Amino acid sequence: MAVYTEVTDEELAGFLSRYDIGEPLSFKGIAEGVENTNYLLHTTTGHFILTLYEKRVAVGDLPFFLGLLDHLAARGVSCPQPVHARDGAVLGTLAGRPAAVVTFLDGIWPRRPTAEHCAGVGSVLARLHRATEGFALTRRNALGADAWAPLFALSRDRADEVQPGLAAEIERELGRLAAGWPRDLPTGVIHADLFPDNVFFLDDRLSGIIDFYFACNDALAYDLAICLNAWCFEPDGAFNVTKARALLSAYRRERPLSTAEIEALPMLARGGAMRFLLTRLHDWLRVPPGALVVPKDPREYLNKLRFHAGVPTVAAYGLDP
Repeated sequence: MAVYTEVTDEELAGFLSRYDIGEPLSFKGIAEGVENTNYLLHTTTGHFILTLYEKRVAVGDLPFFLGLLDHLAARGVSCPQPVHARDGAVLGTLAGRPAAVVTFLDGIWPRRPTAEHCAGVGSVLARLHRATEGFALTRRNALGADAWAPLFALSRDRADEVQPGLAAEIERELGRLAAGWPRDLPTGVIHADLFPDNVFFLDDRLSGIIDFYFACNDALAYDLAICLNAWCFEPDGAFNVTKARALLSAYRRERPLSTAEIEALPMLARGGAMRFLLTRLHDWLRVPPGALVVPKDPREYLNKLRFHAGVPTVAAYGLDP
C-alpha cells in the first residue's frame, strides 16, 4: 500500500475548501505507486487524483512538474491536468505535505503489451516531445549519465549479494558508457519513466499518460531508448523486435530521428538499462523491515543491459542501419 500519509476528514475538508470542485463523496487511497501518496477523490463534480508529495520529491521541482502538465494539456497531450484553486494556485499543503489535485484519466494500463500498444506509445512520445517545445522551465536529469557512477558507489560494496560478480560487471559497463555516451543529440523535456503502468488504454486506444515526476531535460532519443527497455522485452527476457519496430516507426512518423540519433540508439538503450539497474539495485539493498512495497528485481535490467551491449547495429531494433 503506497499511502504514506493519512489524511483526516477535517484536513480534507479544509484543503478542498480552496477549490470549486464540489463536495467530497468518497476518498480512497491508491495502492500503486512508490514515490508519493495518492488518493482517488470523488466529488459532486467528478473524479480527481489528490497527490501528497513525499520526502523523495524535491519541493522546488513541483512547479516544473505541474507546469509541464498544464503546458502539455493545453497542446492536446492527454495527461492529468492540475486543478487550480480559486486563487490560481496549483499547489497547497495537506497533512504537512505539499499537495495538488489533478484530473482523473479513464483507462487501464496493459499488463501484456502488444505491438499495437507499442505503436501507440511511440506516437504519443513523439507528440509529447514536440509539444514540450517552448516550455519555459527546465529541470536537470538527476538520474542522468553523470549520476550513475555516484549512484553505484552507494551500492558497490553489497552488489554481489544480488548476484556474484555484479559489482565488477557494472564497473566495466560504466566505463564503456562514460567513453561512448553521445553528448550532442537533440534535447528537450522528456518523460523519462514511460513504463506500461504509466500509460492508459481504452479498447486498445491510448487514452492518456501519467506520472511525470521523473520528467527532465535530456536527449529526446534517450526517452525513446527507455521505452525500448520498458515495452519491448517479453516476460522471459527475450527482446521482441516486432514491438520495437512498431514503437520506433510510430515515433518517426510524428518526429523524424536524425542519423546521429538512430546510430546512438544502442548506446542510449544501454544507458537506459543501466539507470534502472542502478536505482533498482539501490532500493533492493535497502528494503526497510516490514515494508509493504516490494522492490523490483534489478537483475531484470542487468539482462537488458547485456542484450543492448551485444547489439551490433540498429537492425536489431527493426530499423535499417
